[in-house]
Amino acid sequence: MFKINRLRASVLTAACLMVAAPMVSTPAWAELDIKFTLDWKFQGPTAAFLVAADKGYYAEEGLDVSIDSGNGSAGAVTRVASGAYQMGFADINALVDFNAQNSGQSVKAVMMAYDAPPFSLFTLAKNNIKTPADLAGRKLGAPVFDASYKLFPAFAHETGIDEKAVERVNMSPALRETMLVQGEVDFISGHYFSSMLDLKAKGVAEKDIKYFLYADFGMDFYGNAVIASGNFISDHPEAVSGFIRATVRGWKDIIADPQGAIEIVAKSDPLIDKKLELERLQLALDVNVLTPHVLKAGIGDVDEARLKNSIAQLALAYGLTATPEPSAVWTSKFLPPAEERMLSR
Repeated sequence: MFKINRLRASVLTAACLMVAAPMVSTPAWAELDIKFTLDWKFQGPTAAFLVAADKGYYAEEGLDVSIDSGNGSAGAVTRVASGAYQMGFADINALVDFNAQNSGQSVKAVMMAYDAPPFSLFTLAKNNIKTPADLAGRKLGAPVFDASYKLFPAFAHETGIDEKAVERVNMSPALRETMLVQGEVDFISGHYFSSMLDLKAKGVAEKDIKYFLYADFGMDFYGNAVIASGNFISDHPEAVSGFIRATVRGWKDIIADPQGAIEIVAKSDPLIDKKLELERLQLALDVNVLTPHVLKAGIGDVDEARLKNSIAQLALAYGLTATPEPSAVWTSKFLPPAEERMLSR
């Protein structure tokens, strides 16, 4: 398994902090290791975790957290389900799909991050695709594990497209935008804050990019959430709560100082384009994180009726034999009080 980097938030950091701060009681679960997997590379939208580690927030909760890059949400869920990682960051819809196909698994989402999903389709103006109906008879390109790609059947169902009329072309993530620009495929799927910027980075003017946000077509899905294995939840509930508290502090910091957050991301991957990642972070905050609901109710929780409806849409699109209840994939019992989770622009 290839890892770009690992960032450790050690208990030694917490000890150093105490030199300049009043003595506080040590958490009962001090020095507990947590292996945490991201869904993708070290990028702007996942800066909250890196900031929380870099600034010692996890260490203050008595947690020694290592953060690894990932290879997609499905892979992140599998890592956590296997026990190789205790916690991770993944699309909750990938979690629903995994649990439905692997009875007995008890991975759950414990904190929602993307209140609005980033799932999208992208094409170029020259392809003359103006409405979803124009996608019929065209080629869709993306990695098979891409969340938007996996959810395309649900988009097709909601917009009245015959998904069988769309040819699928599997490709590596590195080739996705390139193949669209070169005309090898007619449209691609991807996260809004990723493919949009990657196309612009390849010289495509924003005015020449046409996109369809799934959320604009009746697909009120949730996006990425913090997930944890069932065993870890049952064995270390205080650690789950502490991890979430520290992560909320990370989100507050990246909103207050996005440029500083990108500098911390660069510690994990010095090769990132800082300007691009700053723009990616701001897009994610504006579109996916700081929604009207989050600004009113705080980050982290879900509306159970909305989650139930999105699971039903997912079950229909994936042809699941059973529709899981929200309680099978989600719990809010580890979240801090709402007043501690409030965010502002």
